[in-house]
Amino acid sequence: MEVKTFGVIGAGQMGGGIAQVAAASGLNVIMNDINDSFVLKGLQHITSNLGRMADKGKITSEVKDAILSRIKTSSSLQDMVQADFVVEAATENQEIKFKIFQDLDSICEKHTILSTNTSSIPIGRVASQTSRPEKIIGMHFMNPVPVMKLVEVIRGIATSDETFDITWNLSLKFGKTPAQAQDYPGFIANRILMPMINEAVYCLYHSVGTKEDIDTVMKLGMNHPMGPLTLADLIGLDTCLAIMETLYEGFSDSKYRPCPLLRKYVEAGWLGRKTGRGFYEYE
Repeated sequence: MEVKTFGVIGAGQMGGGIAQVAAASGLNVIMNDINDSFVLKGLQHITSNLGRMADKGKITSEVKDAILSRIKTSSSLQDMVQADFVVEAATENQEIKFKIFQDLDSICEKHTILSTNTSSIPIGRVASQTSRPEKIIGMHFMNPVPVMKLVEVIRGIATSDETFDITWNLSLKFGKTPAQAQDYPGFIANRILMPMINEAVYCLYHSVGTKEDIDTVMKLGMNHPMGPLTLADLIGLDTCLAIMETLYEGFSDSKYRPCPLLRKYVEAGWLGRKTGRGFYEYE
């Protein structure tokens, strides 16, 4: 099957980035969100990203305009009837994702592959909400999508070889490096990353070090590009908590228990960069 039209559910940081790389690869893109203001904000962010690339000479203004011309905005899921392949990049909430997949299953053509950018929710659980489990797969991009090279490709127990191959080849078409993960909570990336972040939060909770010292140790001692608390703020503390809860529920192992301080920040609305305050404060 040839993918000509690529649908993205969610126009936020992740969804907008996925839409940008898909359009840059030459695909026609439908970028959808729950209302026009969210979609417009996402398109403005893409336009700004491409503008910076043009200013730095990485792309020409003609290429920028061509990429933007391939992105169609949408606030109705019904528009996904035109898509050959859809990536869902909504918030990391299982019930929200289930409803989206139920709706997409009834809207999209039978040949359409439905993928999820979930950080941790098992693919088989998502596939069970549809009548096409063989066409359900995980396509987990890293943030920021236009910059990060990795895409985790996660097949559920019923995912067909054709679906896997198409998804793998799309990752390559987007200029990414795909890696296959099996369908366990957290997959590979977040099964390793999130417990590290959670342990860094525990270090802060237990006053082992200040947030600055914890981040400095990991940056300079482990050669990480940013410290775990800074990274948590970038990802979103609500997303970090949701992933840790999925790991804790999925494995029933106390090593995945979310730190109470992480939960406290989320309950206070301190979610990181997107709200202006997390472990650090942002203007």
